[in-house]
Amino acid sequence: MTAPIFSNHGCRLNAYETEAMKDLAQQAGLENAVIINTCAVTAEAVRKARQDIRKLRKANPDARLIVTGCAAQTEPETFTKMAEVDAVIGNTEKMVGATWQGLAADFIGETEAVQVDDIMSVTETAGHLIDGFGTRSRAYVQVQNGCDHRCTFCIIPFGRGNSRSVAAGVVVDQIKRLVDKGFNEVVLTGVDLTSWGADLPSEPKLGDLVMRILRLVPDLPRLRISSIDSIEVDDNLMQAIATEPRLMPHLHLSLQHGDDMILKRMKRRHLRDDAIRFAEDARKLRPDMTFGADIIAGFPTETDAMFANSLKLVDECDLTWLHVFPYSARQGTPAARMPAVNGAVIKARAAQLRDAGAQQVAKHLNAQQGVNHRILMESTVMGRTEQFTEVHFAQAQIEGSIVAAKITNHDEIRLLVG
Repeated sequence: MTAPIFSNHGCRLNAYETEAMKDLAQQAGLENAVIINTCAVTAEAVRKARQDIRKLRKANPDARLIVTGCAAQTEPETFTKMAEVDAVIGNTEKMVGATWQGLAADFIGETEAVQVDDIMSVTETAGHLIDGFGTRSRAYVQVQNGCDHRCTFCIIPFGRGNSRSVAAGVVVDQIKRLVDKGFNEVVLTGVDLTSWGADLPSEPKLGDLVMRILRLVPDLPRLRISSIDSIEVDDNLMQAIATEPRLMPHLHLSLQHGDDMILKRMKRRHLRDDAIRFAEDARKLRPDMTFGADIIAGFPTETDAMFANSLKLVDECDLTWLHVFPYSARQGTPAARMPAVNGAVIKARAAQLRDAGAQQVAKHLNAQQGVNHRILMESTVMGRTEQFTEVHFAQAQIEGSIVAAKITNHDEIRLLVG
């Protein structure tokens, strides 16, 4: 018998949960199985999942093939109709040990082939936490799941459910264990990270959690937070940005667009001036701050002038790391019923945004020439600065260590030392 094969699609949170599932599957004794953890953020993501299923079935004809993740949660029928699939498991069920114990048995005879419950009824985060997902240098800690917002383009709340937070004490205890294991950086992750705490007693904010971690885990060298909604940033998080050097000066912003009318049609909670003001305020508090951002090209009804506002936002917020998404209609979302932009236009606008992003990266790399950085080594020759810029070393370093070095040069995508 062979150990199960896992294929992960999509976001960092999915990757975290795939590692947790590996742990649960091992504890249950599951063997000779292939598990695909799907993404539902775009129609293309679902298509790629189906393609991966066919490929993995062909490569593993005798294994039991199990599909889970957001696409399995939002459209289980898509996968139950596939001859290659033996079982479909929802996002809640995949984090429960009993599910994997059932799958470890002869599940075709003993376990329902489709286990996908109403995720909107889930009120708690999964209890299964793992220690040390990631590289030897960086670990990821899931502190929140789900989303209470209903952006018109987004299917994710229907795959993840409503927002649920992990209690601060649980998070702190886990990070202490990670530090004891030798991790030099911890990244807080979630679906809607800035909503953390709204469902907990006294309704603490993300900034409260960050300050508590830094206070109670003094030996943690670096704390990083993943994608945030800037309009929800609280005073304590701004205070941490201003005063806590162990909080890394890199924020990934969920901006999505730079035009106010499109933002309203997306049902976002901010306007373009809010985004610009936040970027200015954060950089005043921490001058070495860099920003990444998600931006959608070709949202329904987007005109040339509206798209131009997104392009201008790249400069106005001084964004460095762009994640550009050509708009992809998701069945069941309000945006899918809005007047669509021509596909060729969407593709061209996405290319323009990526070009703008490449120019911003080049500007950032040029500015680092001769600058001293503390670099967390992800391998013996590659590490990242506090601003998450990739650095390549000519001489081998100790993986997992933090190295002080002066930048000597750069290529088109990374900084160079030596």
